[in-house]
Amino acid sequence: MSEPLPMHKLPTLVLGGLTLAVLTPNLLAQERQLSLPAQVVLGSERGNEEVRLPLARDTLAGDQISPQSLGANISESLQRVPGIVALNRQNYAQDLQISSRGFGARAAFGVRGVRLVQDGIPLTMPDGQGQPALFDLDSLQRIEVLRGPLTTLYGNASGGIIQGFTGEAPFYPTLDTRTAFGPDGLRRSRLRYGGQHGDLNVSANVSRLETDGYRDHSDTRRDLANLRLGWDIDDASSLTLLVNMLDQPDTEDPLGLTADALREDRRQAVPGAYRFNTRKSVTHNQAGLNYQRRLSNDDEITVMIYGGERDVQQYLAFPGDDSIRNGVLQPGSGGVIELDRRFGGGELGWQRDTELFGLPVELAAGLTYDYQGEGRKGFVNNTGVKGALKRDEFNRVDGQEAYLISTWQLDPRWSLTAGVRHSRIEFDSDDDFLFDGQNDSGSVRYNQTNPALGVSYQWTESVSLYAALGQGFETPTFQELAYLPEGSGLNFGLEPSLSRNAEIGLKLRRENTQVNVALFESRVKDEIVTGPDQLDTGRLTYANAGRSTRRGLELSIDQQFAHGVGAYLAYSYLDGTFDRYRNSDGEDLSGRQLPGVPEHSLFAELSWQPPGTGFTTALEAQSLSQRYATDDNSAQAAGYAAFNWRASYRHEIGQLALEPFARIDNLGDKEYIGSLIINGAGNRFYEPAPDRQWLVGLGLQYQWR
Repeated sequence: MSEPLPMHKLPTLVLGGLTLAVLTPNLLAQERQLSLPAQVVLGSERGNEEVRLPLARDTLAGDQISPQSLGANISESLQRVPGIVALNRQNYAQDLQISSRGFGARAAFGVRGVRLVQDGIPLTMPDGQGQPALFDLDSLQRIEVLRGPLTTLYGNASGGIIQGFTGEAPFYPTLDTRTAFGPDGLRRSRLRYGGQHGDLNVSANVSRLETDGYRDHSDTRRDLANLRLGWDIDDASSLTLLVNMLDQPDTEDPLGLTADALREDRRQAVPGAYRFNTRKSVTHNQAGLNYQRRLSNDDEITVMIYGGERDVQQYLAFPGDDSIRNGVLQPGSGGVIELDRRFGGGELGWQRDTELFGLPVELAAGLTYDYQGEGRKGFVNNTGVKGALKRDEFNRVDGQEAYLISTWQLDPRWSLTAGVRHSRIEFDSDDDFLFDGQNDSGSVRYNQTNPALGVSYQWTESVSLYAALGQGFETPTFQELAYLPEGSGLNFGLEPSLSRNAEIGLKLRRENTQVNVALFESRVKDEIVTGPDQLDTGRLTYANAGRSTRRGLELSIDQQFAHGVGAYLAYSYLDGTFDRYRNSDGEDLSGRQLPGVPEHSLFAELSWQPPGTGFTTALEAQSLSQRYATDDNSAQAAGYAAFNWRASYRHEIGQLALEPFARIDNLGDKEYIGSLIINGAGNRFYEPAPDRQWLVGLGLQYQWR
């Protein structure tokens, strides 16, 4: 059981923004983190040793996690990480758009190419599709973002890693609540309890988000509930239970806008959204157990198991019935999708600190298994009403992986990290809709072994240099396999993309200054791209491009000055091009820029927190350069720069603490494109960002001491 701290040193929650959700657990949870061996070797537990890691790693904690903001979207904090583009679509039916060094920029919904993890439990399914809405920001102690060749040791779709770590509840029972209001009917409320009860650490919270949406036809209600139970079994072992639930019914989808519609009214929804009543309903429930034990010989084992269910019903902007094309009957797959998913898996990990060949070495090895089974049905969309059955199949993914990672201390200045991960991923589909006279059942297997190697040199006490090489891969997701360009069945001809990655970097750590610089290059074979809508149905298909290259620079500077003044800058340069790519129309697109990838991106912040006052305020700047909306670069979104302001004041009255906060986004009321739908059907590429927006809120916390 955790011992209480002296009263004058007890951590207290800061209210207002999500700072209130993460500061108290930090001090009580430092000695026990929910980390699997691979995460430990790659740095998730060793903040003091981070400078020696041969990869780009950013940690967000405390008031860096959604400061004085809504607290509903992880994009609120990820925007300050170089190399990461995290965009709020203003469309909760399609979730956020997140990419890392260009990986994942093509995603029309959810996240591809970037692996999402919370407390060692994957929020990315074994086929590579992730859902960032599942991150519980209210309970996260910290967020870690990894980029670079070593991230490929996490397996499929790991062009970048975003992992959240839940903190322990405070020792003393604590109840807090927080409510925020904004325009367009925006409201989010949260209630959380945490405390230590004997050997059991309990943390639970519930929240509700409601909004009419910035755009028409985008009403949303999202409920989240989370529970964490941590049990100190004895001095050598612990057990943690995590339960997460999400309910998001009938979230309206306004769809993307064409350039003409954007100029006419940027807040409108397209006519098809009303005609077919486009919307999505999602329920998601999952639970995980994490058991950690240190053995008598100082080996440490970790056992993690998880499982859950996800049900989705989505109304698309087309009927999805049979059609005639060039005199040939083309069977439809339905404009209403129903997915009934069950998933689960586990990981057995081993870790040891030892010596080999007379050198200190940290070893980690593990076996993982992940399963995803999904019943998929398609129905005709009769102008917003579910019609006849047009598709009925059961799809499953089995993933088995094994990894071995080692970090060698070659001498006091040199360290070497090397690892390998073997992945075997099986996709199977059983077609139960045989009324069309076709059996579209099929399967495909992917086997891939990915090595990675990194070396770090401690140049001075405060400066280190590193270099790394690695190979990665990304399978198509089942959503990307869902449609053939013509006809029915799954597109099993779609190949996984393979990448070779290189990086060199510099890290500087001084008392008030932190600097990170990284230069990188990734060469990708069989890049997965959005294909043509040959049937004019509005459905997305996917294809493989030949080869592409990403190369760029990442820079971050964090400087603290006297009197509570701080400055932060994150800048990224990324040149992403197709080296060899001929599309389905025979057009040679070699040399064109990768769509959705800005060449320049910047986040800057100037903050002031006068010591001892409880007041904090900051100015933020966000900027993206021009982004292309299509593979042929014929449509684009102009670059922009937007400025934000935030402030809060914390006041304590005995055991009660309160904190009002306020925020204004887009101070200059600038019109710009928030996100793009790459190669969107009907030239509907554009998802506009809001004009000037305000947010006010109040947090309350009471602690029984």
